[in-house]
Amino acid sequence: MRYRQYLNALAYLTVLVCFSGCGGSKNNEDNGSPTASIGKKTDTDDNPANLTNNILPEPSPPPPKVKENLFPVVDIETNLGTIRVKLNAEKAPMTVDNFLLNYVDRKFYNGTVFHYVEKDFIAIAGGYATDLKAKPVRSQIRNEAGNGLKNKRGSIAMSRHPDYINSATSQFFFNLSDNDSLDYRESEDEKDEEKDYGYCVFGEVIQGIEVVDKIAKIGTKAKANFPFNPAKPIVIKSVTRVPEEKTKK
Repeated sequence: MRYRQYLNALAYLTVLVCFSGCGGSKNNEDNGSPTASIGKKTDTDDNPANLTNNILPEPSPPPPKVKENLFPVVDIETNLGTIRVKLNAEKAPMTVDNFLLNYVDRKFYNGTVFHYVEKDFIAIAGGYATDLKAKPVRSQIRNEAGNGLKNKRGSIAMSRHPDYINSATSQFFFNLSDNDSLDYRESEDEKDEEKDYGYCVFGEVIQGIEVVDKIAKIGTKAKANFPFNPAKPIVIKSVTRVPEEKTKK
């Protein structure tokens, strides 16, 4: 019942963002996002050296690449306190790339609000300014819900339109409890695919869970298309990357 209630509410909350500036096709495999090509095979993969009789090999191997940080950390500063989140680019590379490059680094989230908070369930943010007007978003991304990460209490996941698997853009939510109904499940029935595909988890709270709990306790009221809108605004002041050296003990 709660899952169906959530889907009905989310249809109102996300459709304004998901379809105001981007297409609404189901399972869009190449949506124009710079993150959509990650992991795709290129024409040179079968012959990485791409050698011919007229081209000599490199005189020495290329320098090693700097190891990518697969677990970047961000601070989400709100008017109730700061939430530190460790992202998981190992399990959700396209989602983390989208979150950081398209939104965090562009300071998109600064001045946005938590617009949907349902006690013991989820708290959604990342799409609306303080006047509850939708912010223009970038392209939809592919859903990585099948990455093995679960919608456990304290995890962060991408919000999307319930009828379109690959419709996530900027909105995210914190799980306020263990929500296995939102997890990816393999389905043999194509009609149930959207329902069973789930919501992509891409990180977890590592500091400031008490702030998440404060958000969960805020009273709500229905306002326009927002059935669980916080009675007192919960504002995201900023979302910033934490330098890697500051995350190491």
